[in-house]
Amino acid sequence: MKLRMQKVRELMLRELCAVLERHYRFDDCLVTVHDVLPTEDLRHCSVFVGVLGKPDKQEPAIAKLNRERGAIQRELYKRVKLRQSPQLIFRLDRTTEKAVPLIQVIDSLPAPFSDEPPAPL
Repeated sequence: MKLRMQKVRELMLRELCAVLERHYRFDDCLVTVHDVLPTEDLRHCSVFVGVLGKPDKQEPAIAKLNRERGAIQRELYKRVKLRQSPQLIFRLDRTTEKAVPLIQVIDSLPAPFSDEPPAPL
């Protein structure tokens, strides 16, 4: 990824998080922005969003974000000055849900075996 695109991506991610935190509330769930992937021509931008909460609250939260996309874009592009303002497309990111079982398996592993005697207190 080119340095400019990486900087645009990081700036959009930071400012989009600030916009959503200040102006939008979601009932019974926590919405986090995991990643922002603009296209090379900056016409479109996929926003990967994680929704923590009940599974039946995930799709309504993404639908709300896509419904309010115009207002979110206006607020975002007041803060981020670009020649072309990409159209935001919000997508559900399920990586957090997939990571929980893996973390539980890691936590259930026994402590590593060591040949050294325990350190004195």
